Amino acid sequence: EMKVLGITGGVGAGKSTILEYLTRAYGARVIQADQVGHHLMEPGQRCYYQIVEIFGSGMLKGDQTIDREKLGKLVFADKEKLEKLNGIIHPAVKAYIAEEIEKERKNGKVPFVAVEAALLIEDHYDVICDEIWYIYVDEKTREKRLASSRGYSEEKTKSILRSQLSDKRFRMACQFVVDNSSTIVENTYEQID
Repeated sequence: EMKVLGITGGVGAGKSTILEYLTRAYGARVIQADQVGHHLMEPGQRCYYQIVEIFGSGMLKGDQTIDREKLGKLVFADKEKLEKLNGIIHPAVKAYIAEEIEKERKNGKVPFVAVEAALLIEDHYDVICDEIWYIYVDEKTREKRLASSRGYSEEKTKSILRSQLSDKRFRMACQFVVDNSSTIVENTYEQID
């Protein structure tokens, strides 16, 4: 029976390192909620018309694609609009992922599916995942990583962390913790193996 793993953790935890390893070492099918969300906002996809209808054609670029940067600025300045957008995207993403899992079950070619979503716990992905893994990294390491990979200041990192679930909340909701704090990536791989 094909298993479905949920992969979660705060920003800068190194989730992409974990996903890359699961694909390379185990042949897992990886589905990332962010990428699915972007796909579903493309012309003709299930969220596109709803977004245009609610937020107007002013959100479109010349090629009729949604200007995600413009939309982002609009919704992050207005909580009500953000909730409207999330109300369109989050359920559609979860439904799409559930459909993809079903397709993989029928195909029977992959050993398991790894689903990565920033809001895995908040959006109750436990209903479609057999097991949820929390990718943990200590705060100092996270700050260093985000400064070097994304150019984030210490203040920006701290502000992002405040808006995310606490370490305790992640640990309570997950069945397995991968400590990805080490600078030696093999230490992380060993835990997964």
